[in-house]
Amino acid sequence: MWSRAVADIDSPPPAGLSAVLAANRSQLVRFFAGRTGSVAEAEDVVQEIWLHIADPVGAPIANPLAYLHRVGMNIVLDRVRASGRRVRRDAGYVDTMISVAGSEAIDDSPSAFDAVAGRERVAHLAAALAGPPEGAMRVFRRHKIDGRSHAEVAAEFGISRSAVEKHIAVALRHLRKALDD
Repeated sequence: MWSRAVADIDSPPPAGLSAVLAANRSQLVRFFAGRTGSVAEAEDVVQEIWLHIADPVGAPIANPLAYLHRVGMNIVLDRVRASGRRVRRDAGYVDTMISVAGSEAIDDSPSAFDAVAGRERVAHLAAALAGPPEGAMRVFRRHKIDGRSHAEVAAEFGISRSAVEKHIAVALRHLRKALDD
């Protein structure tokens, strides 16, 4: 309390626009509360007006109270525009990231249990793919994974189409057995 009294004695009284703002603060808060619908928002606008007028204006202002109203209305409009952009951005995010069934939002991401189970299954499949004879797996990969026809695989490896089919059958038997275990 004592330091505040000393600070008030040491600081000069507000001058210029700051003095007009200090003298009309309650009227400005009421005015902007009517425009924003919230006293707290109006207080924020008046505080932001003070920040805007903290830097001195180059030319003298003929009607300082009207100037403060104009600065405040510009701040209110900026906030309304920013709020509209935020709502549109958030709605776009919700539309792309969340499914809605009826009035319920549905999270399509897998549960932690499903994610762990999926990783374990991929690891198990990778181990199964490493197990069969290498020749059979090369043929299997070229046909099933790379999408080559039997004739293309046979020409690439210099084997018959019948051999390609036998290699694929060996690989599939091995994979079925490994995945069933």
